[in-house]
Amino acid sequence: MAGMDPLHDPDDEELLHPRQARELAGRVEVARLSSGAIRYGRTGQVAAASVVLNPDDPLPGGNHACGLWGTGAEVAGTLLRLERTFADSDRAEAVVYASPTTVGEIEGIADDAGWRAVEENVALVHRTPQAPGTRARLATGADAPGIAELVADDAGLSGGAEARLVRLLGHRLDDPRCLLLVVDDADADPPRVAGFAQGFAEHGVGLVEHVVVRPGRRRRGIGSTLVGAVVAAARDRGATLVAAQTEEGGGAQRFAEECGFEVTYPVTTFARRIDELLD
Repeated sequence: MAGMDPLHDPDDEELLHPRQARELAGRVEVARLSSGAIRYGRTGQVAAASVVLNPDDPLPGGNHACGLWGTGAEVAGTLLRLERTFADSDRAEAVVYASPTTVGEIEGIADDAGWRAVEENVALVHRTPQAPGTRARLATGADAPGIAELVADDAGLSGGAEARLVRLLGHRLDDPRCLLLVVDDADADPPRVAGFAQGFAEHGVGLVEHVVVRPGRRRRGIGSTLVGAVVAAARDRGATLVAAQTEEGGGAQRFAEECGFEVTYPVTTFARRIDELLD
């Protein structure tokens, strides 16, 4: 058809052509796996899936599977093996991110295997040049407890999660591939962090992974300042592609688009509660 963009899906012009989407998703997922493994995590293959497991990371970014590609039987068998893999790692839940690197029949296969689609996300790629925010600075070890508190509150974590996050942040501060930036709360006494952003850059791919702003300091441009700083830092470290992932629709996607990101492909989160295996 004349005028059709060859890079985009003719059935949905906002998304990439399936072949392009799969190639892009593969690059982004390799970076996400590497980022999730810092420092004591590990990546590998479980049957048809790529997996990262990190005992220091209480968040799904450090403990998930992706790239389930194969026949229906191979994917079904992989889901069963993933249940045991996550159970053996003392995870309460097994998580799979299904993008264009996963077979299109995953929803039916997962449903038959007792997995549930729990979240519809989108992957986005940064398109618009953006100056970094001048208020953002590199995080230090002294910031780790405040950052961990912000992230734990935002993610609804409890128990020993904050202590694990502090350890993980220390590992990331020591890794040159990691990008950790903060904006200080100028109105607070004693001083504290108003917002935090985490990124990662390796082999030409940059990620914007977490952006958390203290509830009482939102709508002041802190979030966009942090995103701009992470994107700029990733570019400075050689990233020619900077990607992010967020929930489809709603405020998070609109915020990402306002920061210069463009939706490129869908990502569905499938989960399996490990305790259900004992019922």
